[in-house]
Amino acid sequence: MTDTKLKAPLHPLLVLLIAVVLPGMGQIANNQPTRGLLFAFTTVALGYVTSKYAAPDASLVGRYAGGFFIYAVAIMDAYRWAKVRWEIFYHAHPKA
Repeated sequence: MTDTKLKAPLHPLLVLLIAVVLPGMGQIANNQPTRGLLFAFTTVALGYVTSKYAAPDASLVGRYAGGFFIYAVAIMDAYRWAKVRWEIFYHAHPKA
């Protein structure tokens, strides 16, 4: 029988830091590349659409509100799934 070492998932706080730096990269760090690319492209797309329909005197956050909203959801999603993966791994392998 071969001795295979299981690779632990990244710590959830590290994934959170990655997700804050770039939208969608937290999901990629969680081995969810399709989900990460979806979040990244949706952030850009909704930011663009919001900027075209926002009032001319809107603030920066108001002008790109759609993009900021998806960015915030992507951060929460990346942390949540990192925490779930972390708990499942260490519950199944307590000595890892």
